Amino acid sequence: MVLPFLYIAESPGRGRGVYTREAISAGTLIESSPVIVMSARERELLDQTLLHDYIFEWEGDNGACCMALGWLAVYNHSYKANCEYEMNYDDDTMSIRTVRDIEEGEELFTNYNGDWNDEKPVWFDVSQA
Repeated sequence: MVLPFLYIAESPGRGRGVYTREAISAGTLIESSPVIVMSARERELLDQTLLHDYIFEWEGDNGACCMALGWLAVYNHSYKANCEYEMNYDDDTMSIRTVRDIEEGEELFTNYNGDWNDEKPVWFDVSQA
């Protein structure tokens, strides 16, 4: 499920991003999608490909990851995100929910650290330091 007024467009300096054609209230579920869960061994192989940039850590410290279907991998990162993702380990899904009111035309961001306001440097900021 992806809300029908969301769309993908170019995000300056970031490639593609997810935007909204309508204002959205805080706390709104805007997407829920299945994921494909992969083992630590499968992740080692994915880490050698471009897909490394689009996977999510999955369920603890076991090295597993997931590939989210839907548009989940297209949301760009911000340390001051306006959305957050939620993982449901019981039914292998991920969801995106707004954390504040969103204006029409605004790009939707998640924080790749998993908590919408976590300012710990993410992997691509650390590697550029």
